[in-house]
Amino acid sequence: MRAFSPVKGEMTPWAVVEGVSNPFGVSWIEEEEAYNFALYSKHATGVTLLCYSEADLVHPMFQYRFDFLKNKSGRVWHCRIPEKMLNGACYYSYQVEGPYDPSVGHRFDPQKILLDPYARAVFFPPDFSREAARHPASNAGRAPLGFLPACRIPFDWGEDRRPIHTSDTIIYELHVRGFTMRPNARVFSTRRGTYAGLIDKIPYLKELGVTAVELMPVYQYDPQEENYWGYMPLSFFSPHHAYASRDGMCGQINEFREMVKAFHAAEIEVILDVVYNHTTEMDESGPNYSYRGIDNTTYYLLEADRSRYRNDAGTGNVLHCANRTVRKMILDSMRYWVKEMHIDGFRFDLASLFTRNSDGSINLDDPPIIFEITADPLFANVRLIAEVWDLSAYQLGRSFPGMTWFQWNGKFRDDLRSFVRGDPGKINDLMARLYGSDDLFSEAESYHAYQSVNFITSHDGFTLYDLVSYNTKHNKANGHRNTDGSDTNLSWNCGWEGDLGAPEEVLALRRRQVKNFCALLFLANGTPMFRAGDEFMQTQEGNNNPYNQDNETSWLDWDLLEKNREIFRFFKQMISFRKAHPTLCRSRFWREEVRWYGAGGEVDRSDRSHVLAFYLNGSSQQDSDLYVLINADPQDHTFKLQEGGKGGWSRVIDTALPAPADFLEPGKEEPVKGLEYAVRGRSVVALIRT
Repeated sequence: MRAFSPVKGEMTPWAVVEGVSNPFGVSWIEEEEAYNFALYSKHATGVTLLCYSEADLVHPMFQYRFDFLKNKSGRVWHCRIPEKMLNGACYYSYQVEGPYDPSVGHRFDPQKILLDPYARAVFFPPDFSREAARHPASNAGRAPLGFLPACRIPFDWGEDRRPIHTSDTIIYELHVRGFTMRPNARVFSTRRGTYAGLIDKIPYLKELGVTAVELMPVYQYDPQEENYWGYMPLSFFSPHHAYASRDGMCGQINEFREMVKAFHAAEIEVILDVVYNHTTEMDESGPNYSYRGIDNTTYYLLEADRSRYRNDAGTGNVLHCANRTVRKMILDSMRYWVKEMHIDGFRFDLASLFTRNSDGSINLDDPPIIFEITADPLFANVRLIAEVWDLSAYQLGRSFPGMTWFQWNGKFRDDLRSFVRGDPGKINDLMARLYGSDDLFSEAESYHAYQSVNFITSHDGFTLYDLVSYNTKHNKANGHRNTDGSDTNLSWNCGWEGDLGAPEEVLALRRRQVKNFCALLFLANGTPMFRAGDEFMQTQEGNNNPYNQDNETSWLDWDLLEKNREIFRFFKQMISFRKAHPTLCRSRFWREEVRWYGAGGEVDRSDRSHVLAFYLNGSSQQDSDLYVLINADPQDHTFKLQEGGKGGWSRVIDTALPAPADFLEPGKEEPVKGLEYAVRGRSVVALIRT
C-alpha cells in the first residue's frame, strides 16, 4: 500500500512520509537524499528531534516533533527528513518527554538535550559540561551531540582481509594514548597518543613478534569524567574523538579505519576491549546524557525499590542486558565494529554481568545475550574473550556460559605470581596452569586449551617490573589516600621497596624474575597475553590503579627500551621460540605427551617444594622435544634429566645467565654434557632435543 503525499502530489511510500523503525539511529537514504531517524523508548510520551548548525549549538536550526500517530511503531519513534530541509545542519540530539518518578524508575527530563545511543561520532561543544547534565534544567549548548554525516562516510578498504592466527597467537594489551604520548615515542608530535601514532609503531610490534593488539577501550567516553583508561563509555558506536590526530568532522572514524587496515597489512589482529556492562551516567547522582533520559528502566538494572541503580560493576550502574532492546544495541554495536570498522575480536569487560537477570540474579543456564552473540554467524571467526568476573561473581572456566569463548585466566596470573615469588604449596597449581588449566576448562566437556588467555599482568594492577619491585601499592597520586586498587598483588620487591637506592644485586634479581615470568608465560599451553611496556620494564612507580593518570605515570617511557634492551631481546626471542614450537600451544591439552618430574625423579608435591621439570614430546606436532627446568627456590638445584633416548639435549634458555647467554639463538644452542643440569636459584631453563 502507498500513502498520498500532498508535498509531491503523487503516491509516496509510507516510509518516505513517516520514516521506518529499523535500523535504530540515523541512516542515510541515498536515493532519497534523506536521513531516517529511529529512537527506542518504551515509556516516552513525546520525542523531539533537534538539529544544529556549526555556528549555533544552543538554538536548533531545525526541529521535528514526532507525531505518535504517524512517527511511532510499537516502542520506536521514527521519522524521515530530506537533507535539504536540514539547511546544512551538522549535529543532532533529542528531547524526550515522559514521567519523572524515581520510585518506579522513571527519570525523564524534557529539558535535557540527549545523545542518540546509536550516534556514530560524538561532538563536544566548547561549553560542554558534565555538571550541567547532572542537574534538572536545560543543558543546551553544553551537551554532547551526534554528528549527522557520520552514517555516510566512505572508506576504501582495498584488499583488506582479516589476519587469522592460531598456535602463534600473541596478544599485546595497550592503551592508544599512553602508547605513543611521550615525546620519546619517536612519532610526529601531531600523531602522538592517536590511532595514527599506532600505525607509526607497527614496525616495532612486528619486530617484537606480537600477532594481535588488544586496545583498551576506544569507544567514546566523557572527556570530563577523568577516566583515562576509558572504561566509562558514553557511546558504543563511536571511536573516541581525542584519539584522532586530524581535525574536522568525524575524523576519528576514518583514522580508526586506517589504523585497522595498516595492522591487517602487517598481519596483526585488532581486538577491542569493550564495556557493554555499564555507562558513564553512573548512579542516581550522575549525568543525564542519553540512556537515563531516553528510557531509564529499559537500559539499566535497578534495585528492588527502583529508585537506585544496581552497582555490580562498581561504577554506579549496570546495563540491563536481559532486556531485548539492550541486547539489540550491544549486538548492533558489535556488528558495526566488525562490518564497518573491520575489527577482529572483542574482549568483554566484566562479562559475568551478561548473566544477570532483570532482578539482578545470575542465570548460568542460558543467558540470552551470550547465546545471541555466540550464534551470530558474523562472529564465527571473531575472537570473543571474556573477563569472567565482577564485584560479586567469579565465573572462570566451566562456570561461564560462553563455552566457546576465550577467557582471561585470573588463576594463571595468581598462581604464577605466587609460585615465582616463592610461596609454599604451589607445585600442583603450577602444573595445572602450564598444562592449559584443564581443571578449569574441562576437556571432557570439549573445552580447548587455547581458550585460556594466560597473563601475568594487565592494565589492571602492577606492571611486570613493579610486580618484582614493590610489596605494596603506592596510589596516593590517584586522590583516594591509597585506598583504591587491589591490596592482593602477590608481588615481591626482591628485598628492596622501589628503585630509589636499590642495590645492584636487587636490580639483577628483578631482571631475572622478569625473565622467569616471561619464560613461564610463553612456555605454557594456552593463549599468552602481556601488557605494553613489560618487554622493557615499564614502571608506574608502584601505582597499581592509575585509571585517572593521563600523564607520565601511565605513558610508556620509550627510553626504557634502550636502557633495558636485554629484557626486550629476551621477550622477542621468547616469542619467536614459542612460534617455532607449536607443541607448546595446542588446540587440545598436552595429554600423555607431557611427563612431569622434580629435580630428581618424581615430582615433589609437598608444600616445601619449589622445583618442577617437564618433558614435552613434540612428535605429534612435527616439532622438537622440549625439557623445561623450573627452580623458584632461592637455592641452586641440580636436575637429573629423566629423558635421554636418541640425540642429546642443548640449552636454549637459562635466565640465570647474563645476556646474550640467557637466550641462545637458533643454531647456537649449547649442548648439555651428560644428563644433569645445575639450575641456579630463582631461574628457568629450557632445553631442546638436538
